[in-house]
Amino acid sequence: MTIRVLLVDDHAVVRRGLRAFVETEPELSVLGEAADGARALDLLAQWRTLGEPLPDVVLMDLRMPVLDGIGATERIVSRFPGIRVVVLTSFGEVERVHNALAAGAAGYLLKDAEPAEVAAAIRAAARGEVHLDAAVAGQLVRRISAPRIGLTALTAREREILTLVARGYPNRAIAERLVISERTARTHVSNVLGKLQLASRTQAALFAIREGLIPPPG
Repeated sequence: MTIRVLLVDDHAVVRRGLRAFVETEPELSVLGEAADGARALDLLAQWRTLGEPLPDVVLMDLRMPVLDGIGATERIVSRFPGIRVVVLTSFGEVERVHNALAAGAAGYLLKDAEPAEVAAAIRAAARGEVHLDAAVAGQLVRRISAPRIGLTALTAREREILTLVARGYPNRAIAERLVISERTARTHVSNVLGKLQLASRTQAALFAIREGLIPPPG
């Protein structure tokens, strides 16, 4: 069975190289290309409307204009449940990996991966499995094993919440700014205080200043 692949990367030369490689692999074929996440979603919606075959796997870059790889992955997984996303990017930071997997990615590879590993990740995703770059997997294991203290204990969203709390935003204003419910904002604030072992918003503000998230007053 042929595995249909959609290539999403804002660099034409990268897409060209990926296409040349994928099309030499047995059972793999390139269904199309997109220069950003928004264009990828447009293509998928168009193909579905026309009743054309959809890709089985999307090979997705992370940093792109208009709509980045994290946002595109979230939307693809939500709107097209049968499509799997494999991230292929230059960035191996643990936070990015966590965000990609939380968005629903079925694989995470670095762009210096061997072609055989890229093909293996695509095939694994098509089978419903998750494939991680060996170096990335090692980082995740070390991150999980290490005690999490300070800012490293917070997700990217929680750091954003901490910054807003430190700037004096109440829960309602945080909710409006981030387009979430006030209850969700309250939960985030509670989680931040709990993870940092802080007792109040004032302590959170002092912590944020000390860590350089916001400048000191005056």
